[in-house]
Amino acid sequence: MAWSAIIIAGICEVLGVINIKRLAMKKWDALVYCIVTFGVSLALLSYAMQTLPMGTVYAIWTGIGTVGSTVMGMILYDEPKEWKRILFICIILSSAVGLKLIS
Repeated sequence: MAWSAIIIAGICEVLGVINIKRLAMKKWDALVYCIVTFGVSLALLSYAMQTLPMGTVYAIWTGIGTVGSTVMGMILYDEPKEWKRILFICIILSSAVGLKLIS
């Protein structure tokens, strides 16, 4: 259950970042979505830390947030899709999988 909470928390983190971008574009409804998604994300992160090691939980959460935000930026906002960015995204993903395997 804690691993599911981390994954959902990471997804909420990505949604929060997308709404920060929307807020920068003067879409004021995004402020409400930011508060809700980041609130849910932090609550689930806290829940997962009750049973799993803090370092692992935080690394997975930030990894999902970083990779998800970068990929969504490429898809939604036409951010650069160069091979170096994709390589480093793969490194972050492999590190997160490695942490899961040893936990």
